[in-house]
Amino acid sequence: MLILRLQNSLSNSLSCADKNHTIVLKLPESDPLFDRKKKLLQSKGYDVEVHIQLKSASYPKWARTTAESILQISRIMHLDEAELYFREDDSCSPMGYYTQKNELEALNSMLCNVNSSFLDDTSSHEDVLQDLREAIIQLMFDFGHKNITETSVINSQNCDRENFLLQWGEKSGVKNRLQIAYIEGFGRGAVAVTDLKVGDIALEIPVSAVISEDAMKKSDMFPVLEKVDGISTDTMLLLWSMKERYNSSSTFKNYFDTLPEEFNTGLSFGVDAIVALDGTLLLEELIQAKEHLRNQYDELFPALCEEHPDIFPPELYTWEQFLWACELWYSNSMKIQFADGALRTCLIPIAGFLNHSLYPHITQYGKVDSAANTLKFRMSRPCHAGEQCYLSYGNFSSSHLITFYGFMPKMENPYDVIQLDIDSSQDVCSDEFDVSSGTTHMVRGTWFSDDHSIFHYGLPAPLLNHLRRARKHFLDAVSPLQEKLKIEIEILEDLCSTFSGMMENLGEMDSESRENMEWDVKLAAEYKNLQRRIISSILSSCYAGRKLVEDELCKSMAKDDGSPS
Repeated sequence: MLILRLQNSLSNSLSCADKNHTIVLKLPESDPLFDRKKKLLQSKGYDVEVHIQLKSASYPKWARTTAESILQISRIMHLDEAELYFREDDSCSPMGYYTQKNELEALNSMLCNVNSSFLDDTSSHEDVLQDLREAIIQLMFDFGHKNITETSVINSQNCDRENFLLQWGEKSGVKNRLQIAYIEGFGRGAVAVTDLKVGDIALEIPVSAVISEDAMKKSDMFPVLEKVDGISTDTMLLLWSMKERYNSSSTFKNYFDTLPEEFNTGLSFGVDAIVALDGTLLLEELIQAKEHLRNQYDELFPALCEEHPDIFPPELYTWEQFLWACELWYSNSMKIQFADGALRTCLIPIAGFLNHSLYPHITQYGKVDSAANTLKFRMSRPCHAGEQCYLSYGNFSSSHLITFYGFMPKMENPYDVIQLDIDSSQDVCSDEFDVSSGTTHMVRGTWFSDDHSIFHYGLPAPLLNHLRRARKHFLDAVSPLQEKLKIEIEILEDLCSTFSGMMENLGEMDSESRENMEWDVKLAAEYKNLQRRIISSILSSCYAGRKLVEDELCKSMAKDDGSPS
């Protein structure tokens, strides 16, 4: 979280009547990545607290220049673990190693804090702040214009159940500027009814319309469940929803009526899909997840049905019903911070129709507005009328999204990483560019990298530095260049060997037509092909990198021999 505030300071060269107004940006020490971000900021010439002077409107383009300066710092302050690990310096890309979500969060944090400054400041500064605000909004517009995504609506009619839910929401105090429609490649989604600008509220839901533990605690099953040893509130909610789904007098009947009979997440994968995942880490993840859920179910049933058949009717608490409820809560629930500061798992009617994107329109929505006692879904970038409005579910890999949501992102996902079984406990942060200490080493598709030159190869610097440190000769500053190049070749050959083995484990590509596949087998095949693409890109980068190093070695040896290079 970026802390930004307006500050007045007296200049020695100006009279007391003239003031310099500065924006102060501060990285909070509570940030779990504080030390690593601090080093990165310092490497760029900044500190954890930065003062940026605001000039008067008479200076040409001052607002745009200032906004861009603040953005450079804000991006770093909003980096997450993966972005820090894979970052590249001197990148040719305009955004460097920053993701689209990072850009949106950085810009929106800036806008939020400038807006707050309007409230804290005197009217004498309004023109300056307004110019800065408009410059930030223009940066958002420019960024959004480069990343427009098209929406193909199949049918916005025949959504009777969904429309009943919208009508229920309106009666319950929901303020909505979205329409539910069936969208090609997504199923149901939310489409903007009117043009929505940055800061507009697309959806506002009263807390009374949110499904939280309060509803469960008012039911007849809570006195029974609270006596069960070790049961969590989330599990209680899951069991409550299994019964509430069939409650014709439920306050949330319209919501439950819109839920599908099957969620089609990875937790519902059949045998053929599981077999299709052979050789991937997702196979193990799915098996472990399903075993965990089965053990959880067996601990509760049939015991609860036998002891309290009136509260837990056996026909409503089968394994199939339990799995359905698990998929409901995994794929539709949100963590919400309430006005009392408590963080609760909730189901949010209507908001559940918002699909996930790596380039979302809405990035921050998990905190109840204490003044209005509502949950507000505010726009982080513009959305035109008729365009699908996207939410961010989080910085998740495709394996996580398949397991708990049942889909893969349409765009290239920077969080599709392959974790490597390498001991990083001995890593030392020798400089500000090495952030691997305490971090699991990993790789991702090298198409994300802008640097495929010698000693980089499109691979993450922390991994390469770790492998170099393992060969201590490389650390010797006076070691001959040829010796270092030979070690570099060894590293690339080891990586080739590792990833060639991974590729072999994935087997040959399935020649069967996707159209003939069941939904789960098709999704498994798509994921497996993604893994092949990632590993193939790494192998290609290693082969190309080895050629670069070998050429450099030949030049060095020829120079030493005195022969033409």
